[in-house]
Amino acid sequence: MLDRAAGLNTGADDYLVKPFAFVELIARVRALLRRPQTAKSTILSCDDLTLDPQSAVVKRGDKNIDLSQKEFALLEYFMQNPGRPLSKDTLIGHVWDYDSDILPNTVEVYIGYLRAKIDKPFKKSKQLISTKRGFGYVFGANR
Repeated sequence: MLDRAAGLNTGADDYLVKPFAFVELIARVRALLRRPQTAKSTILSCDDLTLDPQSAVVKRGDKNIDLSQKEFALLEYFMQNPGRPLSKDTLIGHVWDYDSDILPNTVEVYIGYLRAKIDKPFKKSKQLISTKRGFGYVFGANR
């Protein structure tokens, strides 16, 4: 009982107790789909960098930045957690699929790709991705 309440209090929309009937599961999914979509601004920003998840557009100042899907997902996760040190394991767990066979070196490679696209071309702007030795990467924090 407390688990259900805790789940609902932390943001869950619904809770289905096992064992359950598939008819009930389908009815609950249909009910959730009938709920009106709320329009809220989902554009993420930090300094002069903006990311729009709806249109998959990233801009620094007035310049559009082309990113791969994985670079976009990595940047989005960074922008959702500004100033928080994120370890390679945390990034792997949130950006890559569960069944992906990703090595920590892969994260370093993608961080390099992001830095080359959002930091290096903008020498006069604040560098947004920094490394915090022993903790991981920090996005948007003052050095």
